[in-house]
Amino acid sequence: MINSLSPLDGRYASKVEELNPIFSEAGLIRSRIAVEVQWLIFLCNDLKLEGTKPLSDPQVQALRKLYLDFQDEFADQVKEIEKTSNHDVKAVEYFLQKALKVLKRDELITFIHFACTSEDINNLAYAVMLKQGLINVIIPNLDVLLEEFKKLSTEYKNIPMMSRTHGQPATPTTVGKEFKNVGARLFRQVEQLKKAEFLGKMNGATGNFNAHMVAYPEVNWVETSKQFVESIGLSWQKYTTQIEPHDYMAEIFDCLKRINTILIDFDRDVWTYISLNYFTQKTVKNEVGSSTMPHKVNPIDFENSEGNLGMANAILTHFSEKLPISRMQRDLTDSTVLRNVGISLGYSLLSYKSLLKGLSKLEVNEKVIAEDLSTNWELLAEPIQMVMRRYGIQDAYEQLKSLTRGEKITKEKIHEFVKELDIPEDAKKRLISLSPSSYIGLANTL
Repeated sequence: MINSLSPLDGRYASKVEELNPIFSEAGLIRSRIAVEVQWLIFLCNDLKLEGTKPLSDPQVQALRKLYLDFQDEFADQVKEIEKTSNHDVKAVEYFLQKALKVLKRDELITFIHFACTSEDINNLAYAVMLKQGLINVIIPNLDVLLEEFKKLSTEYKNIPMMSRTHGQPATPTTVGKEFKNVGARLFRQVEQLKKAEFLGKMNGATGNFNAHMVAYPEVNWVETSKQFVESIGLSWQKYTTQIEPHDYMAEIFDCLKRINTILIDFDRDVWTYISLNYFTQKTVKNEVGSSTMPHKVNPIDFENSEGNLGMANAILTHFSEKLPISRMQRDLTDSTVLRNVGISLGYSLLSYKSLLKGLSKLEVNEKVIAEDLSTNWELLAEPIQMVMRRYGIQDAYEQLKSLTRGEKITKEKIHEFVKELDIPEDAKKRLISLSPSSYIGLANTL
């Protein structure tokens, strides 16, 4: 751990460990074994391919146990074989040959990896891994974040807060509404992620079932391929070269990138609000904020989240730009890149957990927020101007500009200005009853 090259395997290992069984080298080997085993069972028991005999229920269970009850020693055996074969997928095939000998089904050895190119196994293995990683780990953590945004938006919905557009005082909102804005954006993208398709192909060396048709011309290989891919929980990709084109992966990675970008936006805003003292952070005994300034409580969780979201997005961007591109019918550039999928999800997961930790320590400083509102009465220039326009005062904007721009406006100045306006008395009363803290529109109901 202390000598790990990646911080995900070292410093942050405990925070992303849910992803290890899925995306580690052992996880990839496990997924490949699963695809090879399922293909063999499908050929023998579902397709009943001529030359094969069905596997018995105990034999099916024994083969499935290789991935359902996967042991690290299986991965070690495959890696040992790979030292000689110098081919990672072929090593899995040789590993399964030994398993069939143990089951005394040597006659089926020739049907392991039958009519498959390595990419038939790999594309399905990665699709299953990606689906597991998103559904079992990433999406549940995003759902927790969504619940936290929902809770905070409700908890803070009635706390007025001065907005800042271009960094300058602007029309008030509520703290809860600002959390709701982020939650709503996040919800929309997470819903898209939940609808993602995971595609797979099983059609040979260049996607045309060439070897299949020579060996078994009587079999409907197109329908067989479709049935098999769907049987392992994926959507069927009919048209491919040697590789599944990875467009669906680009869609998923772009969606994840949008999710992460929304959260970067939020991290930066919260960081700024903390610096303005709009939010304080609960202190944790024995924690150190600064190595030299003992008074500090730094927004480290939001900074950690922002930094790691950036790392994730840098990798996700490369994925979505690179993976759909492959020279002619096949090159191997996607092979080395795909091994890093777990890293992009790892940085994302680490960020979500850091953000959640930061939110758990966040407290609204209502006193400071209220003081900011009470010293910025010029915020009411907008509603006064709108009421003046309603009653036909044509130079309303210019009058308010002259009154407020570059000037420090008080409650008294606002009221004095309103009382001199040529508008109905009930409109004057409505304006005079306003304060920066009550001028929130529908923020608290939204």
